[in-house]
Amino acid sequence: MNHLLWRSATAIEGDEPGDAIMEFMTGEDVILDRVLFPHDLRATVAHVRGLQRIGILTREDSERLCSLLDELRGDFFAGRFILDRRFEDGHSAIEAYLHDKSGDLGDRVHTGRSRNDQVAVATRLFMRERVQEIATLSGAIAQACLEQARVHADWPMPGYTHLQRAVPSSIGLWLGSFAEAFCDDVAFACSVLEILDASPLGTAAGYGVNLPLDRAGVATELGFTRLQINPMAVQNARGKFELMSLQAALHPMQDLRRLAWDLSLFATAEFAFVRLPPQYITGSSIMPNKANPDVVELLRARTASIEGALVEVQSILSLPSGYHRDLQLSKAPLVRGLQFARQALAIVPELIRSLAFDPERMRNAITPDMFATDIALERAAAGAPFREAYHQAKNELANLPPRDAEHSLAQRVSPGACGDLQLEQIGARLESMISCIPETSGEGG
Repeated sequence: MNHLLWRSATAIEGDEPGDAIMEFMTGEDVILDRVLFPHDLRATVAHVRGLQRIGILTREDSERLCSLLDELRGDFFAGRFILDRRFEDGHSAIEAYLHDKSGDLGDRVHTGRSRNDQVAVATRLFMRERVQEIATLSGAIAQACLEQARVHADWPMPGYTHLQRAVPSSIGLWLGSFAEAFCDDVAFACSVLEILDASPLGTAAGYGVNLPLDRAGVATELGFTRLQINPMAVQNARGKFELMSLQAALHPMQDLRRLAWDLSLFATAEFAFVRLPPQYITGSSIMPNKANPDVVELLRARTASIEGALVEVQSILSLPSGYHRDLQLSKAPLVRGLQFARQALAIVPELIRSLAFDPERMRNAITPDMFATDIALERAAAGAPFREAYHQAKNELANLPPRDAEHSLAQRVSPGACGDLQLEQIGARLESMISCIPETSGEGG
């Protein structure tokens, strides 16, 4: 097989780059393309069928090429065909394989298509699949939070501001807050999916081609609902759409970081409000008494990886119109960031469902002074000016008698508060958001 097919096709005659320059230019492209390869193959099949529809390929030639591409796909997933540094990238590997198997027929696949086309559509399919997964996982986390919030809706726990005890709160309010946050993350991911749902294939290097390509038919075959019409817009979207996809990953990861922080605090001996499931903790290499919340801590830290990926892509995008080789470097942070997010979010629903709470410990942490806000508002409701009632309660802090936490929660009836959590409304919105997540083919790994 001619593994240097792409290199020889793009080099200036007589001036082929040396190994050091090729290694610099290709970087880790071919390794990263293992993730994109199934999408590249799927898009190539659609392109071949599109060429048949406009008479560039015969039916027999099209069927032969599609059969070879299907064979390559099977070999790839079975481990018989390995993308490694023999190839410049996944695109050249496909072309080399087809050339090796079918000679000149394989060389015709690239008709009307630029490598920019291949990169754009494979990346678009990959982003669409990953963002769909992130939306689904965010919904699963929201659902798990809702389940626990409903079961423990009126279990008292301290509410904090500035990490100082503030007012009586409840598990229902605490986990309900994360349910609604992750529901928002589903909505955001769906908005990104709507933008991604446009086929870039058939725009070549950004200026179209002098062939009547069946772009609409190819888009339909790939599951896109519309075309990204302008060829230059396709090229100018490179990096921009990657940022959107990473932002769809960042939002739930930021909420997860906050949840992980809470769990790491509440699981300490000083708080002891919650016990983490044993499969999410590890022991110490030297201290037999230790049970460390390693998984929670890594969930908390992993958000930094997505933030770093965003900064990396943003730094690349200071470019004029059209394609520039700089954009090749957006692939690594995209793949890395989306993979980290998917991996982290996937283990959270079971973590939430497995949490065990200590109601006595939480109740004992609610001290009489935490009812001062209730007392001030009760006096204001009876006719006293609020600021006067505030100062009266403040002056009485040392002598406030114990109060019943459940009664305090039940009296907190402002919409969304502990006495009116409206979890069903959050659940209804979540169901609506989940139903809007489009399905993808799941071609990737």
